[in-house]
Amino acid sequence: MRCTVRSARTLCLAVVAVTFLMLQTAGAETIARCGKGWLEEINGYPVLHLKGTPYEIGYQHGALLRESARQNLEHIVNGEGSRQLIEFGPIKVTPRDAILSILTIQRPHVPQKYFDELAGLAAGSGMELQDVQIGNFIPELFHCSGFALMNSATQDGTLYHGRVLDYATDWGLQNHAVIMVCEPEGGIPFVNVTYAGFIGSVTGMNAEHVSIGEMGGGGLGHWQGVPMAFLVREGLERGKTLDDVLTIFRENPRTCEYFYVVADAKTNEAVGMEASWDVMEVIRPGEAHPLLPSPVKDCALLSAGSRYEELVRRVEAGHGRFTAETAMKLMERPVAMKSNLHNVLFEPKTTRFWVANAGSDGSPAAEQAYHAFQLSELLKRKPDADAEVVPFRAAVKPGTPVSRATSRAPVTIGD
Repeated sequence: MRCTVRSARTLCLAVVAVTFLMLQTAGAETIARCGKGWLEEINGYPVLHLKGTPYEIGYQHGALLRESARQNLEHIVNGEGSRQLIEFGPIKVTPRDAILSILTIQRPHVPQKYFDELAGLAAGSGMELQDVQIGNFIPELFHCSGFALMNSATQDGTLYHGRVLDYATDWGLQNHAVIMVCEPEGGIPFVNVTYAGFIGSVTGMNAEHVSIGEMGGGGLGHWQGVPMAFLVREGLERGKTLDDVLTIFRENPRTCEYFYVVADAKTNEAVGMEASWDVMEVIRPGEAHPLLPSPVKDCALLSAGSRYEELVRRVEAGHGRFTAETAMKLMERPVAMKSNLHNVLFEPKTTRFWVANAGSDGSPAAEQAYHAFQLSELLKRKPDADAEVVPFRAAVKPGTPVSRATSRAPVTIGD
């Protein structure tokens, strides 16, 4: 057999790919099934497979993560959401009250499929529909960072998309972290790096090799549009290309002030974007902006203040040599804040991604180990045939309790 440099390199890549998949699935265990959906743990990390109509997806989510979804949403809605934190002149209202008003304003802008999914989530989890809706309409005020490196910036031209989520580690969301592998009827399959009980997305990648990460800003009070987390979902479910995603954001009414990094490995390009209630602006790699004054060739870098300066310094220092391993190091402190809830690195071309979550004690995700996954492989997986079945009750009225005896989903999942 003739051995060339090319064939040796191909063999090496094949070995690496096989090893990656073996490591990823070696510790997999099916927990339960419900309808077309199922829950498994891969090396201790919960992975929820959802498939079907919006109501079916919501019901599977609620039934298979019943206890975790209930704990997470009830803490946010009736715990954090009951505190008097918002003042309008002499009037004090709770976040719960504020969200009920915001929900009324935003309802006309939200596709019906998301209300159907929330109805399924309420039915499957046994929660009150209003509580589920409030929990999913809480405004996301994240202070985050994001980047995309491609072409001359990386060792072999591979596009890497990093996403740093900084938000309220003291709320305990990290204890309910879950990977959701969604196959919506009529939509593009995608992965959502999220938390039990939430149907929106702030961090995700689809099977068309498109990834999206969000960063929050200001602009409170501008609620007349599609909630940010549902807008990201639309991008993942319908965006086959970078331009598709930009069109979705451009053509829908938006809320508050939000920034995004969107990447498309098919063309090996990525952009930074502001898509606020009154602004739609796209920043191409290497372009300067008043808020991003230090552009780097073949890079889209979004952050703020000293964190942005440190991110730029790190990228300039490693430019041309980045691999997945070294790209993950860009998300270390202080680019990540103390309130670093999760970090994710996407490699959209292969659909590989790496996820780190904050510790249960609130320690930053940047200080935790990464879990490796691959969307294309997750979409091929099947549940164990003898796994417990949680009944799917299509006719259940939203809000009707489901017997606790029907679910073995762990009370607390995640770290």
